[in-house]
Order: sequence, then structure tokens, then C-alpha cells
Amino acid sequence: MLELINVCKTFNPGTVNAKTALNDLNLTLKDGDFITVIGGNGAGKSTMLNAIAGSFQIDSGKIVIDGTDVTGLPEHKRAAFLGRVFQDPMMGTAPTMQIEENLALAARRGQHRGLKWGITKAERAEYQKRLHALDLGLEDRMTAKVGLLSGGQRQALTLLMAALQQPKLLLLDEHTAALDPRTAAKVLDLSDRIVQEHGLTTLMITHNMKDAIAHGNRLIMMDAGQVVVDVSGEEKKKLTVPDLLAMFSRASGSDEANDKMLLS
Repeated sequence: MLELINVCKTFNPGTVNAKTALNDLNLTLKDGDFITVIGGNGAGKSTMLNAIAGSFQIDSGKIVIDGTDVTGLPEHKRAAFLGRVFQDPMMGTAPTMQIEENLALAARRGQHRGLKWGITKAERAEYQKRLHALDLGLEDRMTAKVGLLSGGQRQALTLLMAALQQPKLLLLDEHTAALDPRTAAKVLDLSDRIVQEHGLTTLMITHNMKDAIAHGNRLIMMDAGQVVVDVSGEEKKKLTVPDLLAMFSRASGSDEANDKMLLS
């Protein structure tokens, strides 16, 4: 479903501020894989997701989604393949528009938009049904402005919007990092449910090693723009946080684990 082949990206090349973010990165995701991604600050995690989404052009290499080479496609054309939830709950939705209007926009992603009636009765009923499944009471507030929702409610809505058209690939970029622990746990459970219900191929970045172990069927660790650890199946199920720290030390050649990884 996703192939990253020898992907390289250096920011500010040829200057004193040159930073190699992705260094000959290779990664393959099978259809239905749910991969959690961990690594220290500057390991290349978010840069990898931005490269997949087309936020910038890579220096070299190839990005293939479901057999289609998207390497040269701009960001707006890759949107037909992708669903994405950002770290900031304020991103991913239109705050001045209603909940049902945001869902309608998501449902029409990649389609031609004419001047016909905005939201049909059938669509509104479908949105209510999907919102009810979130168990947040949003099905009774469909005309409320999204900007009035809490961070957790907005992330839950963004998740629903991202999965509405069952994208080829779902990108979750530390989507619970800005939430309190209780709300984060609820959004993670919801993520699991949506991924499983639709069989979505998913990449989820997290700094929380416990979450990385508990969710998904495969875990990768990045360092210096490369995948340095890749575990799945029974091996992943048996992992502990000390195991991951030991793996990080061996793979990075350093005994100093990243502070943010430890605190999470």
C-alpha cells in the first residue's frame, strides 16, 4: 500500500544550517498495516509524513501509494489517497463552519463541486449516525461551529473526517500529544476502532512508548532519518518500554535516550 524507496531530504542544503532529515529511507507497508512510529527529536518522523503527504518535494527516491508513483504529485493531488490528523486540534477542520458542513467537505474531497444543494437529508442522517458512534454527543450539535468544540472533540471529528472516504493511507501525526491523558486515551481508542472498522493502512507517530507498543500490528523506530528498528507480530506484543530503550541505544549507538521519549 505504501513504498518509500531510498527517500532523501536535506533542508537548507549547502549552508551552515543544512539538516539531513531523511537519509536513504526505505519502508514498505502492506495493505491493512497499522504501524506506530517512535524516535527521538529530529529522527525524521514528521518529515517522513510530510514527504508522503507532499508538503515538500523530496531530493531523491520514490514514493508509491497503492501502486501509483506519487513522487512528483503536488500536495492537493495526493489528498485523494490520504487522510491525515495533525498534532494541533485546530488543524484539519474549518473552525467557522458547522460540524455537518465540515463532514460534507470531507465527503466531497477530490470530487467536482457544483452549485447543487449542499447537504442532502440522506447525508445528514449518515453524519448523525457516524457522530453518534463517537459517543461525544456531537450528533445533537451538528449545526454548531467546530471552533466551539473542545480539543478532544475536534480530534475525534477530524479522525471521522479523515476516514470518511476510506483513504488508501491514514496519517496520524502525534494526534494526541496536545490532549490531556484521559482525552488522549479516548481518542486513541477511537483511532483503533476506526482503523479496524475500515481496515485502513495507518502510520501513527507517537512519543509515548507505551502507546506505540499497545496499538497497531507493527512498530518502527527512526533515528537520523532512517528506520533502525522494525518489529511486528508476537515480537511486538512481548515488547516492554525497557526493551525499546535498549533497542534505541543499540540502534543509535548511544546510551542517551531522548528526554521526550523517557518522559512519555
